[in-house]
Amino acid sequence: MTRLRTTAPLLVAAGLAALAVVTVRTAGCNEPAHYEFLPGGGSVLIGGCIEPGDVIVPPAPVPPVPEAPVPSRS
Repeated sequence: MTRLRTTAPLLVAAGLAALAVVTVRTAGCNEPAHYEFLPGGGSVLIGGCIEPGDVIVPPAPVPPVPEAPVPSRS
């Protein structure tokens, strides 16, 4: 029983690792993506299997408009 408790997690981990390798190999992407660093800082993803419409980016939040100060009544 102790031997089963020791080897079962290792067998499950090996199975999941093999499944991950098979998934990556059969993903169907002929052009792997890579990052290129920009001169001003930051990076950009070049190539890959993702089309521009595949990822939906929400619009930037609008900053709140500051309220006008209320004059004091003194």
